[in-house]
Amino acid sequence: MITEVGAVKYQGGQQIGTFQTLVDPGRAIPPQITVLTGITTAMVCRAPKIEQVLPSLLEFVGDSVIVGHNVGFDLAFLNAALRRSGRTHWEGCKVDTLALARRLIRHEVPNHKLRTLAKYFRLAHQPNHRALDDAQATADLLHQLLEQASALGVLGLDDLQQLPKIQHHPQATKLRLTEDLPRSPGVYRFIDRRGEVLYVGKATNLRARVRSYFSSDRRRKVDQLLRETQRVDYTVCRAPLQAEVLEVRLIHQLRPRFNRRAKNWPKYAYVKLTLGERFPRLSIVSESRDDGAFYLGPVSSRKVARDIADAIESVIPLRRCTQRVTGRNVAGQCVAAQIGASLCPCSGEVTEQSYNDVVEDALEALIRRPERLLEPLRDRMIELANQQRFEEAADVRRRAAALSNALRRAYQLDSIRSAGRMVVEGPGIGVTTLEEGRLAEKWTEHEGTDVRPCQVTGITGKDEVDELRCVANWLDSQAHELRLVYCDRPLSSRYPGLDDFRIRSTQPVRQGC
Repeated sequence: MITEVGAVKYQGGQQIGTFQTLVDPGRAIPPQITVLTGITTAMVCRAPKIEQVLPSLLEFVGDSVIVGHNVGFDLAFLNAALRRSGRTHWEGCKVDTLALARRLIRHEVPNHKLRTLAKYFRLAHQPNHRALDDAQATADLLHQLLEQASALGVLGLDDLQQLPKIQHHPQATKLRLTEDLPRSPGVYRFIDRRGEVLYVGKATNLRARVRSYFSSDRRRKVDQLLRETQRVDYTVCRAPLQAEVLEVRLIHQLRPRFNRRAKNWPKYAYVKLTLGERFPRLSIVSESRDDGAFYLGPVSSRKVARDIADAIESVIPLRRCTQRVTGRNVAGQCVAAQIGASLCPCSGEVTEQSYNDVVEDALEALIRRPERLLEPLRDRMIELANQQRFEEAADVRRRAAALSNALRRAYQLDSIRSAGRMVVEGPGIGVTTLEEGRLAEKWTEHEGTDVRPCQVTGITGKDEVDELRCVANWLDSQAHELRLVYCDRPLSSRYPGLDDFRIRSTQPVRQGC
């Protein structure tokens, strides 16, 4: 229980107010507490209850930052009292001088007790286990620690709160590289001594994000990245969307070796329906061409593309063999035709017209009627599960999910591309202009390199799909806050609802333990 409350308020290093009162805990003061603090039962018997003190204390604190030595201990008592009085927990900002001292002077004192630190720094106020005196000693200690923290680039509250997490980071001396970073949305770049960009990242707060690499970020390659970094450059953006798009463009342009996306996007693949031959078939290709074929994608890898092709072929009997089709059967039917899995013209028994009808059905399903593909796949998955062939059912689900995801993304991107020029307005972002799904803005780096959107093509290219997805996802997530100012053509989804084949629990949620 609380027996005394003491607080002192500072602004700009100057004391502007104090708060002090004894508190009646509703019971006798134990002898050991009287020995420690000098507070007796007689002293608190006429003092106000904590429920009477809380309104004045909360008004005194207001929206200030609470500082304490082992501040979590004090806040635990405060929140317990708030809870008992029917009030909500205090959830404001806090700073712990104990954690700061352990970070800044861990080798200079035998321990980090408030009394020890007060003697070490020869503070004007010495703690004596009375609330106000201890609060004033803590304030003096904070001001001493702030002077030492400034050597590590601590310039604001967020830096101060993050400082204890840095601990014994081997690259802590490079925190000076973050001193000029603003607290704004933007893109940052780690650069080595040769001027090579090692890593590109985005942030809603540039300063906080870059400093987090020295504290909370425990990824395996971060230590190596920081060892090689000699400079941190940045570009301030108007809003997070601009930062995300600029990040994508720079990664594609510079291909930094510490960015995973720089290695992955060239490996994107397409599922191609080869409409330029007599008997079209599905194939997996790395690049799209203007050859009249139908392309679905790009998707993240050839493995995913193979799953999509398998899902389509399991519903529509497109030919699977790659041998040349002639007027007479030379090599005989392929295995897929022999088991009835496809209408393969390699036997010479399938006419061009009848096969073209199959191709038209495939295009109709891929472009306008995806349920013709997804519903049979779901039926097959359920049938296999009912037969307890669970591994086969899981394979069907994986392929169906890959197809559904690719179709959904294709429809999503086609909708914003086909809208042409689009102008939207929203709170905090101002007016944003899109040209066929891409930001119309361009950035000029201080090195003189123009960062511009890639060239628009009829088929979504591997180099543009990441930016298009950023914009499409942003439009979906922010639609409730955006106002459409102008659009060349109607903005609509061709087929918004698709089965995603995710596993959903049908069991009721059990309450309690």
